[in-house]
Amino acid sequence: MLAADPGASIASIATEAGVDRRTVYRRFTSRDELLAAIYEARLTAVEHAIEDARLREAPVAVALHRYVENIIAVNRTWPVDLARMLADDSVHARREASVREVDAFLERATDEGLLRPGLAEGWTNALLPQLMHLVARQLPDLSPAQAADVVVDTLLHGLGAS
Repeated sequence: MLAADPGASIASIATEAGVDRRTVYRRFTSRDELLAAIYEARLTAVEHAIEDARLREAPVAVALHRYVENIIAVNRTWPVDLARMLADDSVHARREASVREVDAFLERATDEGLLRPGLAEGWTNALLPQLMHLVARQLPDLSPAQAADVVVDTLLHGLGAS
């Protein structure tokens, strides 16, 4: 609901969840506290997705696919506005640690020949999250594994015929 309408009220969220507004307020004293819990859950899910992908030790092709599949699942489960999430300093620091982990993996993937060297600085690091976000939204009927196939193929082979 918050992905569709970031300004959704606690009352409308409670109605959508099939509970009374007071039930939500017993757990979260304010809308900001609810949002913080959602952002915390998303960030934790991202951290688990990265850990599960074994970016440092798994073969790069396997780790890339597992990472993409996991993040697509996270994006579909927690489709919240990241810009609002990053306003919190502790959240921002944790997210930056995750970004550094993925950046190091993409460097490893380049060093090991899976990704082409010589691309513009940061291009792959910027493109991959956009592809994952796009496929999570545009191809909702695909399983996370199938969606990961699309992202990885697009990342590694592009859209050209050759």
